[in-house]
Amino acid sequence: MQFFDDRHTRRAVMSGIARSTLGVSLLSPWTRVLEAAPAAGGKTAKHVIYFYMGGAMSHIDTFDPKPDNSDVQGDVGTISTKTPGVFFGEHMKKLADLQDKIAVVRSMTTETADHGKGAYWLKTSYPVLNSIRHPSMGSWITSPSPVGLGKLNHDLPPFVLVGSNGNGHPGAGFLDPSLTPVPVADAAKGIENLELPSYLSEKAFKRRLDLADRIDTKFKQRYAGYQIESYNQMYKDAVRLMGSKDLEAFDLEKESADVKERYGSSSIGQGALLARRLVQSGVRFVEVNYGGWDMHNDVATSMETRGPALDRAVGSLIQDLDSSGLLQETLIVLTSEFGRSPGINQNAGRDHHPAAFSYLLAGAGIQGGAVYGKSDDRGHFVDEDPVGLTDFNSTITVACGLDPFKQHHAPNGRPFKIGGGGDPIYDILTVS
Repeated sequence: MQFFDDRHTRRAVMSGIARSTLGVSLLSPWTRVLEAAPAAGGKTAKHVIYFYMGGAMSHIDTFDPKPDNSDVQGDVGTISTKTPGVFFGEHMKKLADLQDKIAVVRSMTTETADHGKGAYWLKTSYPVLNSIRHPSMGSWITSPSPVGLGKLNHDLPPFVLVGSNGNGHPGAGFLDPSLTPVPVADAAKGIENLELPSYLSEKAFKRRLDLADRIDTKFKQRYAGYQIESYNQMYKDAVRLMGSKDLEAFDLEKESADVKERYGSSSIGQGALLARRLVQSGVRFVEVNYGGWDMHNDVATSMETRGPALDRAVGSLIQDLDSSGLLQETLIVLTSEFGRSPGINQNAGRDHHPAAFSYLLAGAGIQGGAVYGKSDDRGHFVDEDPVGLTDFNSTITVACGLDPFKQHHAPNGRPFKIGGGGDPIYDILTVS
C-alpha cells in the first residue's frame, strides 16, 4: 500500500474549494496537524484525558519532593498527601487530597534531554526516525477495532488536541489521516471555522458542497488511494459536525460561572473543563497541552503560577468525573517529556534531567493511592523499579483494554506495537 505523495497539491485544491467555493475554512484544524480482558473488579478505559506539561516539569517541585534534603528541595515547600509518608510539592494541595485516587510513578527515565525528541518519543513510544513518522498514542487508541477502540460519537472527532495548533505533534503518523487529532488552540474559543458566514445561506452552502463534490470526483479519478478517501471523509465529518447539536460540547459558555471558577481561568483550567465536556459527549481521546515548564530561571517563582493552575485544573477534573461516575471509565494521564535537575543552577532554576522524573495516572484501570518506583535521596537517579516511556505507554494500552504485545504493520510492512512493546506496570493496574 502506497501513501499519496502529492500532499501539497491535494491540500491546495481542497483548501481552495473550502475557501472559494464553500465560503468557509472547514478543514483548517485538521490539515494543520496533518502538516505539522479485565481483572476482577476492574474496568478498562473508554476515554483518555492526557495532560502533557510541555517544557519538562520538575518532579522535585511537584510529585517527588525531597523534604529531608533542603539543598535539593530549594524554596518550594512540601505537603502531606492522604497516603502516610507520601509528600507532594506545596502547590499540589488539591491533588494531595485526592492521592487515594491517583497512582504516582516516581521512577520514570528516558534517554534524551532534547525537548522535541523527548516529546515525540513520549507521545509515539518510538524515537525520531527520518524514514518513518510514528502515530501518537491518541491515534493508536482511536483507531477502529481491532487495532484500537474506535469512535464513540458519530458526529464528534475521536481525538481532540487542546492547547496547541498541532504544529510539531506526531499526529496520525503512518495510520489513516482521519486519525489526526483536531486541534483546539484556545479552549475558551472552542473549535473555530465551523460556522457559516452571515452572507452564506444554508441553501447556498449546499449548492457549493455539491459543486465541490463534482470537482473532487475528477480529482479522485486521477489520484486514487486510501489517503484520498481519508481526506474526503474528513471533509464529510467536518460538514456533519457543523450541523450537529453535539458541537455545543466545544462551548465553555454552556458552563456556569461557578464551574469555570473551580477549574480556573488558566489555559490548563479551560483545557481540563473542555476535556470533561468532550468526554461527556463521547470523544474518545483528549490531549491537553500546557507549556511553560522549561524553568531554567527562578523555578520557585515560576511554580507559584504553574503549580496551582495544574493542581486546580486536574484536581477539579478528577472530582467532577468521580462525582458523575465517569472516572470509572476515563483514564487520566499526566506527563512531561523529562524532568528537571535536583540541583539549583546559578539562575535559581533547574536544568534538563532525563535520568529520573514522575508521572501520574488516575481513573479507569488504575489503582488509586499507589506509589510506584523510587528515585534516590536527591531525585537524581532511579533507585527502584525503573520505568521507561514504552513501559508507561504500554500501561496506558492495557488500561484501555488493548494488547500491548500485538504487532501492527505500517504500510511499508514494518511491525510496531501500541506503546512500543514495553512492560506494563501491572502493580498499579486493576486490569490485565
